[in-house]
Amino acid sequence: MGLKEKAFRFLQRVSKPYFNVKGDNLVSFWASGIHHVEFGGGNRIPENCAFSDRTTLGFRTTLGTNNYFGGRVTIGKYCQIGRDVAFHPTNHPIHHLTTYINSQLFEGTLKHFKTEVEITLGNDIWVGHGVIILSGVNIGNGAILAAGSVVTKDVPPYSIVAGNPAKELRKRFPDPLIKELNELNWWDMDEDQLEKIKPLFLLDLSKTESIKPLLTSLLSDIK
Repeated sequence: MGLKEKAFRFLQRVSKPYFNVKGDNLVSFWASGIHHVEFGGGNRIPENCAFSDRTTLGFRTTLGTNNYFGGRVTIGKYCQIGRDVAFHPTNHPIHHLTTYINSQLFEGTLKHFKTEVEITLGNDIWVGHGVIILSGVNIGNGAILAAGSVVTKDVPPYSIVAGNPAKELRKRFPDPLIKELNELNWWDMDEDQLEKIKPLFLLDLSKTESIKPLLTSLLSDIK
């Protein structure tokens, strides 16, 4: 690495500093509303993420730059959120004279007509670049939300959705295998348990009908 590149990287670190918050959670100095966040541990929050209300991040869940949390959101463990993703649990009133609830009209009196339904994501979910998730949506374990999707309704576990509004393209695995993966709950295992079943993570599951035989040989107490 040349001197110029070293100097450039040093300037990057200085201008975009990160800090450890409540243990091993790495948070950008340029993130806002961090006091709303409930950390699960090992979380990564890069620059320009904004939190306007209580947000829960599960163990080792990581965010992308410019993520926006516009209300109450709960995200499970080992989720990866892409850049420019927006969560919108709130809605303006649509059955009143106006949708305008800003403080510049009647000093914000109409703001209490705003509704909010929490957004919930399970575990091991991949949210692509630029996804928008709307009020009340629940995302199942192992789901994939394709880049640019606008998610307006619940997503089943281990499904791939895309589009505006997002529609299910396909399931990642057959239903019996999805059932086994949900029952495995690997995201709740400790480091020693995960190490024992590591070969399972290296397996191409598109060619697998069941993980039970392999689990039996790797970890006899998991059924």
